[in-house]
Amino acid sequence: MILVGFTAVATVTLLLCVMTGPDRDDLAEFYTGYSSLSSMRNGLAIAGDYISAATVLGTGGVIALFGFDGVVLALSTALSLLLLMFAMAEPLRNAGRFTMGDALARHMPGRSVRIAAAAVTIVALLPMMLVQLAGTGHLMSFLLGFRGETIQTGCIIGVGGLMISYATIGGMKGTALIQIIKMVMLLGSGALVSLLLLHRFGWNPGALFEAAARGSGAGQAYLHPGLEYAAGPQPGLDMLSSQVAVVLGGACLPHVTMRMYAASSARQVRRSMSWAVSLVALFVLVVTVVGLGATALVGRETVAGADAAGNSAYLLGSRAAFGTEVTMVEAFLFTTVGTALFLTLLASVAGMILACANSLAHDVFATRAKEPSPRREMTFARLSAVGVGIVAITLATLVQHRSLQPLATLSFCVGASALCPALVYSLFWRRFTRTGLLWTLIGGTLTVLVLTPGTSLVSGTPVAAFPESDFNWFPFTTTGLVSVPAGFAFGWLATLASGRKETARQQRRYDTREPELLAGAGAAVDVGAQAPAPPLTPRPARSAR
Repeated sequence: MILVGFTAVATVTLLLCVMTGPDRDDLAEFYTGYSSLSSMRNGLAIAGDYISAATVLGTGGVIALFGFDGVVLALSTALSLLLLMFAMAEPLRNAGRFTMGDALARHMPGRSVRIAAAAVTIVALLPMMLVQLAGTGHLMSFLLGFRGETIQTGCIIGVGGLMISYATIGGMKGTALIQIIKMVMLLGSGALVSLLLLHRFGWNPGALFEAAARGSGAGQAYLHPGLEYAAGPQPGLDMLSSQVAVVLGGACLPHVTMRMYAASSARQVRRSMSWAVSLVALFVLVVTVVGLGATALVGRETVAGADAAGNSAYLLGSRAAFGTEVTMVEAFLFTTVGTALFLTLLASVAGMILACANSLAHDVFATRAKEPSPRREMTFARLSAVGVGIVAITLATLVQHRSLQPLATLSFCVGASALCPALVYSLFWRRFTRTGLLWTLIGGTLTVLVLTPGTSLVSGTPVAAFPESDFNWFPFTTTGLVSVPAGFAFGWLATLASGRKETARQQRRYDTREPELLAGAGAAVDVGAQAPAPPLTPRPARSAR
């Protein structure tokens, strides 16, 4: 049933991408889908991009293995999107057009800014793509019951080819439809499994927590903070460092922020984010119940035995919810759970490939001295998607037998240390200069790349990527507590070093566009303070309704 479900989902979603794919020379349709999605559908797409397979499997695993620490991690993912909604969603939509480079270069034009934005986009998203692709083989082997490195590698290549097809054929609108289907299946099946688990514990969440604590083998420590970081020298600071990286980095990753540009207005982006935050909050409840249920019914040793990082906990918890005798309806429900995870893998990487391809085409190729035609730019975007996809597939086959947690952490840390400071400064600091932006992007990224190899996730522990080696010198498992302040400091110091003339000139440029940036095009008309300002970003004409 699971194999039939996989095949059916792949066929239907690929057909949808073909049917909704953009024309060959229509950039607005490829990059934003003409902003034609309603608030609810765009919110589903935002939540779909934000909730990746690594989030589902990884967060469920941390909850199953470490209890309280995993629940805090799940809540941090919802908090990250909530901060994006209240602080940056509207200004980001008003400042950008197609890519992260558009938003950053709006007040600081120059090809160097766009190239740096494209480079950081790839550095932030490529590790996350490897996590998703490398996890494909493990997921397929767990669900279908096969073993063998050759078959797992074949699964990575086959699924990677599907992901490339989604990005190249569907564009923004096609991938959005895949994300919508994924969210409906993932949350629908997950909610039913959660209800079954709660029913088994008499609808008493306290009984579920107590049973999970007994099944963990750690007793009451499972229900208190610090179990995951107990082996480190500074457990409290280590946990804080991880939360900083997740909260500030998760929602600033380019494949999430690009969905802001698909909203037709500032009002719609607010409504879309409201839907997205609500759906992510529901996901937090679902993954918490399923993760705790896995430990309560199966036991921590079984979860860790299936996968040291606990990535199988979500599936083990879903299977345990049905008991020993499974009816045809329950078998169909578990098939839906597995198919939803399979679609989550497909949709997540497709969105990341699209974000990287768009940045390469629009920020690097299209900013040359001779501007290319729309058809050539779109052709280059599709070729970039193929190139990025092939690189990701190749690297994923090489790292599939290593611990993938350092790669996921690397993506979040780059988002928190480079992209988050760059966006905050660009959107809200009047005197921020081009030099400060470049130093923020490059300095924050390099800080993460230098510190990450020294963490315990890479070496020095049995669950590290290189357990046979020990070059662990950094005291925390993530770099957030050091690299995030460093990213902000690089931008601040470089802006001060730019000189008063440059900062004053940049402030005048910011002041002329501040009403449009913070309130959207035509905001002056709403408040009646002055004449309408010219639109900040060109949008396709739409008929009046």
